[in-house]
Amino acid sequence: MLNTMKVIITGAASGIGKEITQQCLREGASVIACDMNKHSLNELEAELKSPSLYTYLIDISNYTEVTHFFTYIKEEHTDITALVNNAGVYRGKSILDYRMEEIEQVLDINIKGCVYFSQFFGKFMVEKKHQGIIVNMSSVSGMEGSSDAIYGLSKAAILGFTKSCAMNFSPYVRVNAVAPTMVSTPMMDHIPEWRKEEYTNHQLIPEPLNAEDVAYTVLFLLSERSRHYTGATFDINNGCYLR
Repeated sequence: MLNTMKVIITGAASGIGKEITQQCLREGASVIACDMNKHSLNELEAELKSPSLYTYLIDISNYTEVTHFFTYIKEEHTDITALVNNAGVYRGKSILDYRMEEIEQVLDINIKGCVYFSQFFGKFMVEKKHQGIIVNMSSVSGMEGSSDAIYGLSKAAILGFTKSCAMNFSPYVRVNAVAPTMVSTPMMDHIPEWRKEEYTNHQLIPEPLNAEDVAYTVLFLLSERSRHYTGATFDINNGCYLR
């Protein structure tokens, strides 16, 4: 399904990002896996053992590092076709308990990282007049609010940014967002129990949402089957929040 694609994935070494990486490779795509955890990147390489996998150690919130990364892309991967802005941080804290440096870290990674990568990728595709795809990882928290207000803020920003990029990068780059609810990853351990119970009690499909379920939606958005979608947000919430 993705045989001709080369995809940049941020936060690729664990959780949802790792699952997206695996599924992209399985479908025939090449992947440039970006992460700030060197050990996790090394483990990813060792586990997948794919000649189509390239890894890159980077702090996506550091503009200088992002600049160097896209210089590497222009020199080594001019056939790049897609970007998945997946990297994110969730602390599971009340806004009353956040320290200044924690606020900055969440906003830097969740918003600035997405903005920097989208800007460089979009500019590259528009200047070359190449067709490309961006998929942004938002969250139900961006629509419904979150017990972690800073995280909710960051994910709401991604929804507006997705629509704006769809306008700015048209007609060369399609830009869509995915907004999952609680996903069975280590990040879920930080969600308050009352929030988990609220979700469980209201979902219409009584099945846990796994990383692979989110990855399936991302792969659809990377494929030609989604060629008429841009500026859209895809809810994955088992019918818990009806819109």
